[in-house]
Amino acid sequence: MDSQRDLVERLLPEARQVSKRAWAPYSGVHVGAVAVGAGGATYRGCNVESASYGLTQCAERNALAAAIADGQKPGDIRDLLIFASGFAVLSPCGACRQVISELMSQDAVIVACSDEHPPKTWTVPELFPDPFSLDNA
Repeated sequence: MDSQRDLVERLLPEARQVSKRAWAPYSGVHVGAVAVGAGGATYRGCNVESASYGLTQCAERNALAAAIADGQKPGDIRDLLIFASGFAVLSPCGACRQVISELMSQDAVIVACSDEHPPKTWTVPELFPDPFSLDNA
């Protein structure tokens, strides 16, 4: 697990670049995310909005889905950096928090960055301490 500073230095340029590809005609908010899988492979995602707003895809979930599509397994994903300009900290939405809790290693680091404010860092349990689970049903 990298330190917050190492993650930001290494992943922020990629997250910033992919945020420019976001499709955000409704909110105007361009978000980029980079997930780090086993072996250090990186997976990028950006937000893709829909006129039916509930169908919008968040950058975080798109990056995690790219990792799974490439063969990473739940628990292999160890770090996630999220970038959005214009926010103090754009923390993951509830849906993203649930998916993060299912797909990322429990000791993974999630870092939210912007150009305007210092980064904020969480572990998975700090970000989402009591996730929904069918095992608890």
